[in-house]
Amino acid sequence: MTAVRNHWRKQPFIASPLLRYGLYAAVIAYVAVTVTTLPIDWTRASQGLERAGRIFGGAFPPSFQRSGLLIDGFLESLKIALLATVGGVFLSIPIAFMAARNIAPLPIYYLGRGIIVVARSFHPVIVAIVFVKAVGFGPFAGVLTLVVYSIGFVAKLLAERIEEIDPGPVEAMKSAGAPFLSVLIYAVFPQIMQRQIGLGIYQLDSNLRASAVVGIVGAGGIGATLANAFGRYDYDFALAITMVIVGVILISEAVSGAIRKRIA
Repeated sequence: MTAVRNHWRKQPFIASPLLRYGLYAAVIAYVAVTVTTLPIDWTRASQGLERAGRIFGGAFPPSFQRSGLLIDGFLESLKIALLATVGGVFLSIPIAFMAARNIAPLPIYYLGRGIIVVARSFHPVIVAIVFVKAVGFGPFAGVLTLVVYSIGFVAKLLAERIEEIDPGPVEAMKSAGAPFLSVLIYAVFPQIMQRQIGLGIYQLDSNLRASAVVGIVGAGGIGATLANAFGRYDYDFALAITMVIVGVILISEAVSGAIRKRIA
Protein backbone atom coordinates (compact mmCIF):
# COMPACT_ATOMS: atom_id res chain seq x y z
CA MET A 1 0.00 0.00 0.00
CA THR A 2 1.52 3.27 -1.06
CA ALA A 3 1.41 6.23 1.29
CA VAL A 4 -0.30 9.32 0.05
CA ARG A 5 1.90 12.41 0.34
CA ASN A 6 0.29 15.73 0.97
CA HIS A 7 2.33 18.59 -0.44
CA TRP A 8 1.72 22.05 0.95
CA ARG A 9 1.13 24.70 -1.65
CA LYS A 10 1.13 28.40 -1.04
CA GLN A 11 -2.27 29.87 -1.68
CA PRO A 12 -2.31 32.52 -4.43
CA PHE A 13 -2.89 36.13 -3.46
CA ILE A 14 -6.08 36.15 -5.59
CA ALA A 15 -7.97 32.86 -5.46
CA SER A 16 -9.95 33.29 -8.69
CA PRO A 17 -7.75 32.43 -11.72
CA LEU A 18 -9.88 34.61 -13.98
CA LEU A 19 -9.52 37.63 -11.71
CA ARG A 20 -5.82 36.94 -11.10
CA TYR A 21 -4.81 36.65 -14.75
CA GLY A 22 -7.13 39.52 -15.65
CA LEU A 23 -5.27 41.71 -13.15
CA TYR A 24 -1.91 40.62 -14.61
CA ALA A 25 -3.14 41.48 -18.12
CA ALA A 26 -4.40 44.88 -16.98
CA VAL A 27 -1.04 45.73 -15.37
CA ILE A 28 0.88 44.67 -18.48
CA ALA A 29 -1.48 46.68 -20.71
CA TYR A 30 -1.13 49.73 -18.46
CA VAL A 31 2.68 49.56 -18.52
CA ALA A 32 2.67 49.16 -22.31
CA VAL A 33 0.33 52.14 -22.81
CA THR A 34 2.36 54.26 -20.40
CA VAL A 35 5.67 53.52 -22.14
CA THR A 36 4.24 54.18 -25.60
CA THR A 37 2.46 57.44 -24.67
CA LEU A 38 5.17 59.11 -22.58
CA PRO A 39 7.03 61.78 -24.57
CA ILE A 40 10.41 60.03 -24.43
CA ASP A 41 13.03 61.14 -26.97
CA TRP A 42 14.67 57.79 -27.65
CA THR A 43 17.20 59.35 -30.02
CA ARG A 44 18.41 61.73 -27.33
CA ALA A 45 18.36 58.91 -24.81
CA SER A 46 20.65 56.83 -27.02
CA GLN A 47 22.96 59.81 -27.44
CA GLY A 48 23.00 60.13 -23.66
CA LEU A 49 25.07 56.97 -23.43
CA GLU A 50 27.86 58.76 -25.28
CA ARG A 51 27.60 61.79 -23.00
CA ALA A 52 27.60 59.53 -19.95
CA GLY A 53 30.76 57.92 -21.27
CA ARG A 54 32.44 61.33 -21.49
CA ILE A 55 31.35 62.18 -17.95
CA PHE A 56 32.66 58.95 -16.47
CA GLY A 57 35.78 59.19 -18.59
CA GLY A 58 36.48 62.65 -17.18
CA ALA A 59 35.72 61.55 -13.63
CA PHE A 60 38.53 59.01 -13.35
CA PRO A 61 40.78 59.27 -11.52
CA PRO A 62 39.03 61.35 -8.82
CA SER A 63 40.75 64.59 -7.88
CA PHE A 64 41.25 65.58 -4.25
CA GLN A 65 43.43 68.60 -5.03
CA ARG A 66 40.80 71.07 -3.80
CA SER A 67 40.31 69.24 -0.54
CA GLY A 68 39.73 72.55 1.27
CA LEU A 69 36.47 73.13 -0.59
CA LEU A 70 35.45 69.54 0.03
CA ILE A 71 36.12 69.73 3.78
CA ASP A 72 34.34 73.08 4.08
CA GLY A 73 31.29 71.69 2.26
CA PHE A 74 31.19 68.59 4.43
CA LEU A 75 31.52 70.57 7.68
CA GLU A 76 28.73 72.86 6.54
CA SER A 77 26.53 69.82 5.82
CA LEU A 78 27.33 68.45 9.28
CA LYS A 79 26.35 71.75 10.91
CA ILE A 80 23.13 71.87 8.90
CA ALA A 81 22.25 68.30 9.91
CA LEU A 82 22.99 68.91 13.60
CA LEU A 83 21.04 72.16 13.84
CA ALA A 84 18.11 70.75 11.87
CA THR A 85 17.98 67.61 14.00
CA VAL A 86 18.02 69.52 17.27
CA GLY A 87 15.40 72.00 16.06
CA GLY A 88 13.25 69.37 14.36
CA VAL A 89 13.23 66.97 17.32
CA PHE A 90 12.57 69.83 19.75
CA LEU A 91 9.52 70.93 17.74
CA SER A 92 8.39 67.36 17.09
CA ILE A 93 7.79 66.58 20.77
CA PRO A 94 4.89 69.02 21.36
CA ILE A 95 3.48 68.29 17.89
CA ALA A 96 3.57 64.56 18.66
CA PHE A 97 1.61 65.11 21.88
CA MET A 98 -0.88 67.21 19.91
CA ALA A 99 -1.25 64.36 17.39
CA ALA A 100 -1.73 61.59 19.97
CA ARG A 101 -5.42 60.72 20.25
CA ASN A 102 -5.13 59.37 23.80
CA ILE A 103 -3.56 62.61 25.07
CA ALA A 104 -4.96 65.54 23.12
CA PRO A 105 -8.59 66.64 22.73
CA LEU A 106 -10.10 66.21 19.29
CA PRO A 107 -9.51 69.76 17.89
CA ILE A 108 -5.86 69.73 19.03
CA TYR A 109 -5.48 66.20 17.65
CA TYR A 110 -6.64 67.27 14.21
CA LEU A 111 -4.34 70.30 14.31
CA GLY A 112 -1.33 68.16 15.22
CA ARG A 113 -2.13 65.57 12.54
CA GLY A 114 -2.59 68.37 10.02
CA ILE A 115 0.86 69.77 10.78
CA ILE A 116 2.41 66.32 10.34
CA VAL A 117 0.55 65.72 7.07
CA VAL A 118 1.73 69.06 5.65
CA ALA A 119 5.32 68.38 6.74
CA ARG A 120 5.23 64.95 5.09
CA SER A 121 3.45 66.02 1.91
CA PHE A 122 6.40 67.54 0.07
CA HIS A 123 9.80 66.19 -0.86
CA PRO A 124 12.71 67.97 0.86
CA VAL A 125 13.95 69.27 -2.49
CA ILE A 126 10.64 71.07 -3.09
CA VAL A 127 10.71 72.51 0.44
CA ALA A 128 14.33 73.56 -0.11
CA ILE A 129 13.41 75.43 -3.31
CA VAL A 130 10.70 77.31 -1.39
CA PHE A 131 13.06 78.28 1.42
CA VAL A 132 15.84 79.24 -1.00
CA LYS A 133 13.39 81.60 -2.69
CA ALA A 134 12.25 82.91 0.73
CA VAL A 135 15.54 83.37 2.63
CA GLY A 136 18.13 83.12 -0.14
CA PHE A 137 20.88 80.68 -0.98
CA GLY A 138 22.91 79.19 1.83
CA PRO A 139 22.82 76.89 4.84
CA PHE A 140 19.93 78.67 6.60
CA ALA A 141 17.57 77.47 3.89
CA GLY A 142 18.96 73.97 4.36
CA VAL A 143 18.38 74.06 8.12
CA LEU A 144 14.78 75.20 7.70
CA THR A 145 14.17 72.52 5.07
CA LEU A 146 15.48 69.70 7.23
CA VAL A 147 13.59 70.97 10.28
CA VAL A 148 10.36 70.49 8.32
CA TYR A 149 11.62 67.11 7.11
CA SER A 150 12.42 66.06 10.69
CA ILE A 151 9.00 67.07 11.98
CA GLY A 152 7.27 65.00 9.32
CA PHE A 153 9.14 61.86 10.37
CA VAL A 154 9.84 62.17 14.09
CA ALA A 155 6.49 63.67 15.12
CA LYS A 156 4.53 60.99 13.27
CA LEU A 157 6.38 58.01 14.76
CA LEU A 158 6.54 59.57 18.22
CA ALA A 159 2.78 60.26 18.18
CA GLU A 160 2.16 56.62 17.30
CA ARG A 161 4.37 55.56 20.22
CA ILE A 162 2.47 57.84 22.60
CA GLU A 163 -0.79 56.22 21.50
CA GLU A 164 0.69 52.81 22.40
CA ILE A 165 1.74 53.64 25.98
CA ASP A 166 0.44 51.76 29.00
CA PRO A 167 -2.52 53.83 30.26
CA GLY A 168 -2.12 52.54 33.82
CA PRO A 169 0.40 55.11 35.11
CA VAL A 170 -1.50 57.93 33.38
CA GLU A 171 -4.81 56.94 34.99
CA ALA A 172 -3.14 56.47 38.39
CA MET A 173 -1.66 59.97 38.38
CA LYS A 174 -4.91 61.50 37.13
CA SER A 175 -6.87 59.77 39.89
CA ALA A 176 -4.38 61.15 42.42
CA GLY A 177 -5.11 64.67 41.17
CA ALA A 178 -1.80 65.29 39.41
CA PRO A 179 -1.81 68.23 36.95
CA PHE A 180 -1.65 67.56 33.23
CA LEU A 181 2.02 68.59 32.87
CA SER A 182 3.08 66.30 35.72
CA VAL A 183 1.22 63.42 34.06
CA LEU A 184 3.15 64.00 30.86
CA ILE A 185 6.53 64.27 32.59
CA TYR A 186 6.22 61.35 35.03
CA ALA A 187 3.78 58.96 33.32
CA VAL A 188 4.24 59.48 29.58
CA PHE A 189 7.82 60.62 29.02
CA PRO A 190 9.46 57.59 30.74
CA GLN A 191 7.55 55.28 28.38
CA ILE A 192 8.57 57.10 25.19
CA MET A 193 12.08 58.26 26.05
CA GLN A 194 13.82 55.26 24.50
CA ARG A 195 11.90 55.67 21.24
CA GLN A 196 12.60 59.42 21.28
CA ILE A 197 16.36 58.88 21.58
CA GLY A 198 16.32 56.29 18.80
CA LEU A 199 14.33 58.56 16.50
CA GLY A 200 16.67 61.46 17.18
CA ILE A 201 19.74 59.39 16.29
CA TYR A 202 18.12 58.03 13.15
CA GLN A 203 16.97 61.50 12.08
CA LEU A 204 20.48 62.89 12.47
CA ASP A 205 21.72 60.17 10.16
CA SER A 206 18.89 60.88 7.71
CA ASN A 207 19.46 64.64 7.80
CA LEU A 208 23.13 64.15 7.01
CA ARG A 209 22.14 62.29 3.84
CA ALA A 210 19.40 64.76 2.95
CA SER A 211 21.71 67.77 3.39
CA ALA A 212 23.71 66.58 0.39
CA VAL A 213 20.53 66.49 -1.70
CA VAL A 214 18.98 69.83 -0.74
CA GLY A 215 22.34 71.54 -1.24
CA ILE A 216 22.08 70.84 -4.98
CA VAL A 217 19.24 73.37 -5.23
CA GLY A 218 21.18 76.01 -3.30
CA ALA A 219 20.51 75.12 0.34
CA GLY A 220 24.20 74.95 1.27
CA GLY A 221 26.39 72.09 2.34
CA ILE A 222 28.40 69.63 0.32
CA GLY A 223 25.52 69.30 -2.15
CA ALA A 224 26.15 72.89 -3.26
CA THR A 225 29.83 72.07 -3.72
CA LEU A 226 28.87 69.06 -5.83
CA ALA A 227 26.48 71.13 -7.96
CA ASN A 228 29.20 73.74 -8.56
CA ALA A 229 31.66 71.03 -9.58
CA PHE A 230 29.23 69.68 -12.17
CA GLY A 231 28.53 73.21 -13.35
CA ARG A 232 32.25 73.73 -14.02
CA TYR A 233 32.54 70.30 -15.69
CA ASP A 234 35.01 69.26 -12.97
CA TYR A 235 33.90 65.64 -13.12
CA ASP A 236 37.00 64.35 -11.35
CA PHE A 237 36.35 66.66 -8.39
CA ALA A 238 32.65 65.73 -8.48
CA LEU A 239 33.58 62.05 -8.19
CA ALA A 240 35.80 62.83 -5.22
CA ILE A 241 32.90 64.64 -3.52
CA THR A 242 30.58 61.73 -4.27
CA MET A 243 33.04 59.27 -2.77
CA VAL A 244 33.28 61.37 0.39
CA ILE A 245 29.47 61.57 0.66
CA VAL A 246 29.14 57.79 0.32
CA GLY A 247 31.93 57.20 2.86
CA VAL A 248 30.45 59.59 5.41
CA ILE A 249 26.98 58.05 5.04
CA LEU A 250 28.39 54.55 5.52
CA ILE A 251 30.21 55.63 8.69
CA SER A 252 27.14 57.48 9.94
CA GLU A 253 24.94 54.45 9.29
CA ALA A 254 27.32 52.16 11.20
CA VAL A 255 27.62 54.54 14.17
CA SER A 256 23.88 55.22 14.43
CA GLY A 257 23.12 51.51 14.10
CA ALA A 258 25.52 50.68 16.94
CA ILE A 259 24.02 53.36 19.17
CA ARG A 260 20.46 52.20 18.46
CA LYS A 261 21.43 48.63 19.40
CA ARG A 262 22.89 49.77 22.73
CA ILE A 263 19.77 51.68 23.72
CA ALA A 264 17.35 49.00 22.47
